Amino acid sequence: MNNPTVAETDLALKHGAVCCTTNPTYGSNMLRRDREFALGVIDDCLGESKNDSVVAELVQQRLAARILDRFRPVYEETEGALGYVSIQGDPFADIDAHHIVEEARRSRAVAPNVIAKIPVTAAGLKAIGTLVGEGVPVIATEVFGIPQMIETCEVYRRASKKSGKKPTFFVTHITGIFDMYLKRELVEPLRIKIAPETLDKAGLAVARKQYRIFKERGYEGIMLAGGARGTHHFTGLVGGEVHITINWSTAEEILALDPPVDDGLSVDTPDADIEELCEKLPDFRKAWDEDGLSVGEFASYGPVQRFRRQFINGWDQLLEAIRGRRQG
Repeated sequence: MNNPTVAETDLALKHGAVCCTTNPTYGSNMLRRDREFALGVIDDCLGESKNDSVVAELVQQRLAARILDRFRPVYEETEGALGYVSIQGDPFADIDAHHIVEEARRSRAVAPNVIAKIPVTAAGLKAIGTLVGEGVPVIATEVFGIPQMIETCEVYRRASKKSGKKPTFFVTHITGIFDMYLKRELVEPLRIKIAPETLDKAGLAVARKQYRIFKERGYEGIMLAGGARGTHHFTGLVGGEVHITINWSTAEEILALDPPVDDGLSVDTPDADIEELCEKLPDFRKAWDEDGLSVGEFASYGPVQRFRRQFINGWDQLLEAIRGRRQG
């Protein structure tokens, strides 16, 4: 599950959810959807620091704590294989590897089933290498392209070999956000002529290729598809060792549809569609080609920037609420 309320968490667990993610929008999300509780958490944290960013981090942790409690039995029953809840920190500081590592260490102190959620940028990769070497479970997030996945898995492989530790490791592909970026920031404003049914195949095509390469190269860990914006971002990846993060609203749609359990992961996207996507959308080619992006380009890649803007907006809203409560 992604960014759930307590009620949604209980429903999700009833229907078989095995882990949960939160991100930097979680505080602002709860201010909208569970406002009185969230404001109470803010008030409790205000006295612990005069630095609003520090307070925001504490609020994120304490909002996640009640979700961690609910997934704790899953964690214990599976001896740490499942039952994780991610905490991802201050997006304004995600260019600082040292800050990312220290923030992850502080979050890990909240509960044993916390998993660090780290963006796949140059700074994030450095932090991932450090944390894996310490045996810290990690979700490598904000992955939109094959080059990001390959580099992330190689970082894990090197850190694991050097340290002898193999912590739980998820590698994302943010499928739905990728599709939204192509449509809303490229195709629509630039009036690129491409059939909607072809465009809708983009995110799943890259995700399926990512899974194939992941398995062919024997990378350790689990692929985690996130950023779903439709039920097809779930059903289209059924059929392999894949975890998928969805909002409860998407879960309700899937439960209502009750679709047949078909293998969507092995579906091949027609070569003609891939060629058209590569030709008309250079940002698709960057995601599709193994050498389409350098490590230094990960942070500035369009879909990463779109996702990060959401996080910054959410964190800003939390900071605004903290300032408002501090001023009385």
